[in-house]
Amino acid sequence: MGKKQLTAQEKQLDIDLWIIALVTLGAFMYSALAGDQLMRFVKDSSISVVPRLLVNAGIQFGIAGLGVTIVCTLRKEKFTQFGLTGKNMPAAIAGTVLCFVPSICCTVASGQFHGYQPFSIIVTADVIASGIPFSILGMALIVVVWGFFEGFNYAVISEKINRRYPTKNPWLDYGAITCGIICVLFHPISVSFWGIVEIITCFAAIYGMLLVKKRTGNAWGCVFAFCFIWNAI
Repeated sequence: MGKKQLTAQEKQLDIDLWIIALVTLGAFMYSALAGDQLMRFVKDSSISVVPRLLVNAGIQFGIAGLGVTIVCTLRKEKFTQFGLTGKNMPAAIAGTVLCFVPSICCTVASGQFHGYQPFSIIVTADVIASGIPFSILGMALIVVVWGFFEGFNYAVISEKINRRYPTKNPWLDYGAITCGIICVLFHPISVSFWGIVEIITCFAAIYGMLLVKKRTGNAWGCVFAFCFIWNAI
């Protein structure tokens, strides 16, 4: 039996996924190799907060955002094509929040909850203290990079994978499964009891979030999750 010939769309989707994967892994590897040096720079309060935020945002955007932005620009695809519309937005947000409940409970029960702090990253306090106008511009950048693009990144990757590898089983979602695994692998893993529970609930949250996105056709739930849950609790 001869090898199945790929359609033009399948070949295009393969290229898109390779672009996203290579850009993401490249940025992640650079971050891992230069991690200590980067963290010392970003945490050094004797340096202006402006370059520290820009460096931190650049690395973060490279890991979660640059790849999908390149692909969407290359294919002339609008972000609205991936669910950034007003239709079914309340249902998408509500469904996503429910998916994150086990993860939130795990965070609280394991003693990792230290207060609700939306958009809390290493330099957030310094950005807020920097004064107007940079405090406003800096927080806007944090919202876009750590909130919008982190959530939207998963929405695009998941949909690209599902277009390339469609399935009729409503629960066997290859895009959601892949993104859930990626999320777990790109974050510190502990083999303790609570570490294992955190891995399971983290995967379930991302998987569920993307199933909600698929059912509602709306990606704002993904963005909401990373703005007001993931980077806040």
